[in-house]
Amino acid sequence: MNDHIRAILDTLPHTPGIYIYRDEHGTVIYVGKATSLHSRVRSYFQEGADLSPKNRALILHIEDIEYIVVGSAIEALILENEYIKRFQPKYNVRLRDDKNYPYIKVSLTDNFPRVYRVRSFRQDGNRYFGPYTNAGAVDVTLDLLNKIFPFRACRYDDVGWAPPRSWGKPEPAAPAEWRQKLLPRPCTQYFIHRCGAPCVAKVGHAEYDAVIRQVLLFLEGKHEAVLDELRAAMEAAAEHLEFERATVLRDRLQAVEQVLAKQKIINTTNTTDQDVIALASAEDETCAQIFFFRDGKLAGRESFILKGTRDTPAGEIMASFIQQFYEHAPAIPGELVLQHTPDDQEELLAWLRQRRGSALSLTVPKRGDKVRLVEMVTSNAEQVLEQERIRWLSDSQKTALALEEIRAALNLAAPPQRIECYDISNIQGTANVGSMVVFEGGKPKPSDYRRFKITSVEGSDDYASHQEMLRRRFKRMDRATLMTDVVEVMEGTLPVVETETGSLPSDEMNSFQRVPDLIIVDGGRGHVNADLAILQELHIDIPLVGVAKENHGAISEEETLYAMSNPTPISLPRGSQGLYLVQRIRDEAHRFAITYHRQVRSTKTFKSVLDEIPGIGPKRKKALMRRYGSVRAIAAASIEDLAALDGMTRDAAERVKEFIGVKESPTEEA
Repeated sequence: MNDHIRAILDTLPHTPGIYIYRDEHGTVIYVGKATSLHSRVRSYFQEGADLSPKNRALILHIEDIEYIVVGSAIEALILENEYIKRFQPKYNVRLRDDKNYPYIKVSLTDNFPRVYRVRSFRQDGNRYFGPYTNAGAVDVTLDLLNKIFPFRACRYDDVGWAPPRSWGKPEPAAPAEWRQKLLPRPCTQYFIHRCGAPCVAKVGHAEYDAVIRQVLLFLEGKHEAVLDELRAAMEAAAEHLEFERATVLRDRLQAVEQVLAKQKIINTTNTTDQDVIALASAEDETCAQIFFFRDGKLAGRESFILKGTRDTPAGEIMASFIQQFYEHAPAIPGELVLQHTPDDQEELLAWLRQRRGSALSLTVPKRGDKVRLVEMVTSNAEQVLEQERIRWLSDSQKTALALEEIRAALNLAAPPQRIECYDISNIQGTANVGSMVVFEGGKPKPSDYRRFKITSVEGSDDYASHQEMLRRRFKRMDRATLMTDVVEVMEGTLPVVETETGSLPSDEMNSFQRVPDLIIVDGGRGHVNADLAILQELHIDIPLVGVAKENHGAISEEETLYAMSNPTPISLPRGSQGLYLVQRIRDEAHRFAITYHRQVRSTKTFKSVLDEIPGIGPKRKKALMRRYGSVRAIAAASIEDLAALDGMTRDAAERVKEFIGVKESPTEEA
C-alpha cells in the first residue's frame, strides 16, 4: 500500500456513499457502495483480512481511490448501479449487453394505443413489459397477441380518428377546434380480423380500450381475468341479439384457451405474485434465471448472462443481478424467492420497496414447495449456461480465430486440428483414474474420449499417473504411426481403457490411430517435464503444453501455458478466443475425469464380498441380500436355508459357505 492510498484511508468519512477504485492507468476497475465509507473501504486493506480471491486480486491493482458521499444507503445503491453501467468496471458483476434487451410497449399515451417492441424503458405514462433476452421471442409474442386481440399495428397519427383523450377515461365531447380526419379505407389487417380499424371509425374508444385492457391482463399473466371478460362480453352480446359480435368474441375466447392449453402452467401453494431467481456459474460467467409467477401460475421466464463473476460469492452475484434487473423492470412483485441470500439485504430490500411503492419480501427457502421451485429454476439456469457453451463452440469463426491464436502463441507450424487433453482425478491416491478428451477443429469429439484406470501408481503421484496414462496411449506408436491394436482391453487388475459409454470395443480402436497435433495436460512445468520424458522414451515428436494458474484461486489477467520447447511461461491474454478454447478443453478433461472417478469410487464403495464368489451373479446376490440383509447374516445361515432361496442351488450354497466361512449362530429365545 503506497502513501497516497494510506492518506486517503485516514481521511475517509463515516457516512454512506460509493467508492471508486482506479488502476495505474486511471481506469475504473471497481465501484462499491457502503453504509460507512470509512469502515468498508479500510476493510480491504487490513492485515489478515479474510478477503475473497477476487478481492485479493483487486487490491493488487488499486492505485487510487475516489468516493462520493450521499445521504442514505439507498442513494448509494442507486448511484453505484449508475457508475457500474457507465464505466463497466472489470471487477464488478455486470449484465452482458444490458442496454440491448427489448421490451413490449403498450403506448397508452396514444389516442388508440399500439403494442410493439422497443429497446428502452421510460417512465412516460406508457406500460412496458420485460426486459426480454430473446428479441425473436418478443416478435413471436406480439404476433400471437395480434392474432388473438385486434389492436392496430400501424404508425399513423391517430389524433384525427376520434376526439383526443387519456386512455381508459370516458370519451369526451370533441373540442371546438377538432376536426375528424379518417383514412380513405382500412388496411389488410382489418379484413383478416387483426385490427378493429379505428382509422375508419369501425371501432370507437370504448371497444378498442377493452381490447387493450385484455392485452395488458394477458401480458401481466392474469389469464383468468381475460377469459372472464371475454365470456361476459360474449354473453352480453348474445343477450342483446348481437350474434355476429358474439361469434367474434367466442372465437377470441377459444383462441386464448388454446394458447393457455399449450403452456406449461405450474400451480403453487401461493397465489400471490412471485419472481423466483436462481444462478448457475461457470468460468467467468453466471446465468441468472428468473421465473415469473402471477396468481400462482407460471406466466413466463427469462435468463440473463452476468460477466465478471469468477470467484465471486453467490450472495454478491445475486445482489448485483437483482439491483441491475429491477432498476429497469416495469413491475416488481410482492415476493422474490431466491436461491441465495443477497449481500446487503436490508439496503436492497429498502430500495426494492421504494421502487415498488409498497411492501415486498425476500425469501430464501429451506424446505417445502418453494425449495422445489428454486431447484427447477436452478436446473433451467444450468441448461441455459450449457447452451451458451455449445453455441460458442458452434461458432466456426471464433473457433478458427482461437486455433490461430494457439498456433501463434505456441509457434506451431499450423493451427492444431486435433487436440488431446489429459487429466488425473483421485482422492488422496484412492480411485486413481485419468481422462483423455479430444477436440477436432475446435469442437469436442466425445466418441474419441478415453478413460484410464491408473494401476501402477501407489498413493497420490500426479506425475507418475500422467506418465502411465501417456505411456499406455502412445506406447505402440512408432514415430507418428499407430498400430491397430494400440489399446489393451484386459480383465482383472490389468489396465483398462474405456470410452464415454463403456469399455473400448475392438472395432473402435482405430480412433487411437489418429495422431494429435497438440497435447495439453492439466498442470505446470513439472507435469510437462514428466510427460515429455515419456514422449522422448517412445520417440514421439508431438507439441506438448501444460495449462496452470500460478496463483490458484486468484483472479489473474492471463492463464499460464508451459510449452516443452520454451523455458519461459507463455500467456494468452484474458478475453482472447485462444485462451477461452484452452480453458474449455481443460475443463472438459477435468469434468470427464471427475465423472469417471466418482463412478469408480462408487463401485468400490458398494462392492460386496459376494462379488468374488464364483457362480454368484447379480440375481443370486440380490436374493441373498434381500433375504438376509448382510454378509454376517448369510454366514450364520445353514446350507439348507441358503439352497432353499429362489435361484440358488446346493452347490452354490456350499460355495458361499466355503468362501465366507461357516458361522454357527446360537438360537435366542424370547
